[in-house]
Amino acid sequence: MQSGPSPGRKVPNVTLGLRIDFVGASQVLTDGSPRLSVSVEMFGGTMSAHRRGLSQVIRTGGRAVLSRRSRNSAGVLGVPLSKGQTKAGVELTPSALRKAGLLIKMEQLGCSVFDYGDLAFQDVPQTDWNTSWSVACAVHQVAKAVCRVIRDGHTCVTLGGDHSLALGSVYGHSMAQQNPAVIWVDAHADINTPLTSPTGNLHGQPLAFLLHELQDKIPSLSEFSWLSPCLSARDIVYIGLRDVDPAEHFILKNYGLRYFSTRDIDELGIRKVMEMTLEYLMPHSKRSIHLSFDIDAFDPSVAPATGTPVPGGLTVREGMYIAEELHNSGALSALDLVEVNPRLGSGPGAADVTLNLAMDVILSCLGKMREGMHTKGYRLPMPPTEKREEGEVQASREV
Repeated sequence: MQSGPSPGRKVPNVTLGLRIDFVGASQVLTDGSPRLSVSVEMFGGTMSAHRRGLSQVIRTGGRAVLSRRSRNSAGVLGVPLSKGQTKAGVELTPSALRKAGLLIKMEQLGCSVFDYGDLAFQDVPQTDWNTSWSVACAVHQVAKAVCRVIRDGHTCVTLGGDHSLALGSVYGHSMAQQNPAVIWVDAHADINTPLTSPTGNLHGQPLAFLLHELQDKIPSLSEFSWLSPCLSARDIVYIGLRDVDPAEHFILKNYGLRYFSTRDIDELGIRKVMEMTLEYLMPHSKRSIHLSFDIDAFDPSVAPATGTPVPGGLTVREGMYIAEELHNSGALSALDLVEVNPRLGSGPGAADVTLNLAMDVILSCLGKMREGMHTKGYRLPMPPTEKREEGEVQASREV
């Protein structure tokens, strides 16, 4: 059993240390303000580069991967978006998670929490392909908001909302940091095009809009004129697939996307799946990771309050392991938690069970450990010294 470092403590150097300062390497943001002086710290050792969680900033193309120091700072963004599918209630989740104490629990982990509030969306008429202008406008807002959170130096925690929000969150991540890797934990592939989707619901299409290789299969939609593809097939890994439409299966097989179905997890085990995922996405150096976690990746027996449940899903232990390993990687820059619907689920307590599981995923991504943990600087209480006890006895006799 391997134990990790205490929260907030640096992993010690093992064999070598290297520090590089990029002084004067400026980056001008959209508001015209410069960003100066970027540091890189790399510490060698015998552990896998993907599992060390060591402080590292990689400067590429004028954009930076967040350092480990920034992992203790989280920006929370509520996205009460439900128009990407047809079941009301999913828009209630950001507020429900706050009321359940998510932000307080994040602070108890030692995170500096910055609440960016909930985005407000306005309904506008729908267009052809059953694609809503409402969704297009909403995910554009999401993109700008996520970009801002990451550029402010925080890990972006996006509370959904349906999975169509990932159209904006992944795009916004790519605006802030070059070439993010995407880990899509979901029962569904969400890579139908508007022409192949059986339902027309946009929550089943976000990756098709974002993928370079599929752009000739996407019809021209004026409401998405602001959007351009930001991912290649090589940038994505799926975990937990078990309900894939025929067109999606064709795309997975013919466009070179990496995926681990629940059968693969059964055969390999979740530890091996995560090792292969991180080695595939980061074979030589770190890059920022975007985790888009649909609660229906879990089995409905543990996450009943969701709109498209599919039997045979992840166990709680498997889901927590995914989150813990991404925290340990030191590369997680953005997290979506989507498709919790407090109005759904059979039986009393379904909503609470699912909300609590969603919180556990988020907290594990931010450093919560199932083995237990303690705050930095914690000290065990000491019993009174013998000298002090004798003094107290003498004082009582004199009285």
